Amino acid sequence: MRGAIIHGPGDVRVEDREEPQIEKPTDAVLRVSAACVCGSDMWPWRGIDETKDPSPMGHEYVGVVEQIGAEVTNVKVGDFVVGSFMASDNTCEICQDGYQSRCLHGEFACPTGAQSELMRVPLADGTLVATPGQPDDDLIPSLLTASDVLGTGWFAAVAAEAGPGKTVAVVGDGAVGLLGILAAKQLGAERIIAMSRHESRQKLAREFGATDIVEERGDDGVARIKEMTGGYGAHSVIEAVGTQESMLQAIHSTRPGGHVGFVGVAHDVALPGDALFGAEVHLLGGPAPVRRFLPELIDLILKREINPGKVFDLEVPLEEIAEGYKAMDERRAIKALVRM
Repeated sequence: MRGAIIHGPGDVRVEDREEPQIEKPTDAVLRVSAACVCGSDMWPWRGIDETKDPSPMGHEYVGVVEQIGAEVTNVKVGDFVVGSFMASDNTCEICQDGYQSRCLHGEFACPTGAQSELMRVPLADGTLVATPGQPDDDLIPSLLTASDVLGTGWFAAVAAEAGPGKTVAVVGDGAVGLLGILAAKQLGAERIIAMSRHESRQKLAREFGATDIVEERGDDGVARIKEMTGGYGAHSVIEAVGTQESMLQAIHSTRPGGHVGFVGVAHDVALPGDALFGAEVHLLGGPAPVRRFLPELIDLILKREINPGKVFDLEVPLEEIAEGYKAMDERRAIKALVRM
């Protein structure tokens, strides 16, 4: 089979690889219908995360089940499935509390990489959700977002307690931030402020439900949010970047007693205790428990009540996936879709 391998910064190649096999009775093997490049894939691409050995890439996927292990009962061969980027048994106490991304028995769901023709998924029963039949082709991009960026944006909005009567500010205008806007709108937020400097992303933010745009960043961005909210700050803030500046901007944009949902993969973020003590805000975040939301998100997509697939503004074949990485790195694309 063919699959993407990263060898170092700026060096992703599509190579011949061995086809994945069932290794444990709880595994499934999928034929990938579509995958994509994630914002978090940019960290190793840019050399911020070190690549010690050539490694398979990709953790967002939809596809058709080709093989199942002897203990898999929730999905069957031929099912079209959507899965989380984290594998979970969905039965332990942590999973039952809705935090499947921290499952007691969990592991990375894409050990063989999702940017490939085939992939192995561990803990298939607790990780994969089958759709009722083969979905329409035009819905596949939206279903793919549910595997990570939509589920992550949704978790961020839920963690920030976005809802009726709330003002929500979103720090980060990548795919996760944009889908956090969509989630906040679906959850009933009254006012949604997108913090973005890019016209194309501002336009999509408004399509997803943003009512206001703030172009300032850092302390200036905080001051603008305070000005727009009568000096209080937002009730709910989504942090979808993962830098020191974005985290502090999110915390300081939140009113006392408000909530921050942080889902940007943290890099060199160190929160000063005095700032946290003085802010008096709620913080909840981390790797999104996408599996918690998959049934609801799949249903909304199949009913065509939401269209999160709009975040894909570039489509490339697998053999040209490096162009998807380059386009996202250079901010020529929000998110690159890969059809197999």
